Amino acid sequence: MPKPYPREYRDDVVRVARDRDPGVTLEQVAADFGIHVMTLSKWMRQADVDAGAKPGTTSSDNAELREARRRIKLLEQENEVLRRAAAYLSQANLPGGSGRGSGKGSTRS
Repeated sequence: MPKPYPREYRDDVVRVARDRDPGVTLEQVAADFGIHVMTLSKWMRQADVDAGAKPGTTSSDNAELREARRRIKLLEQENEVLRRAAAYLSQANLPGGSGRGSGKGSTRS
């Protein structure tokens, strides 16, 4: 995945695209900045959402969602480790426990 452009750079490109002279196309602006026109269009749509001009998920909401998903994934991994540890310990030969091979608790003759 390519490294994302810095926020300031994206904001500058969007501002230039919005303030462009009549007759200057988005394709020309994108080419001047060395980006694909679809990238510029996406940045402009996101800027509209962030400004509240269009409905959608803002950049800050997206960042929070990414962080929440990262934390959920980490917690799920930790939960799996704990689940496996609990399963292992429940089968372990603990003193005074009823695990296999403890030699205690057998009343059969």
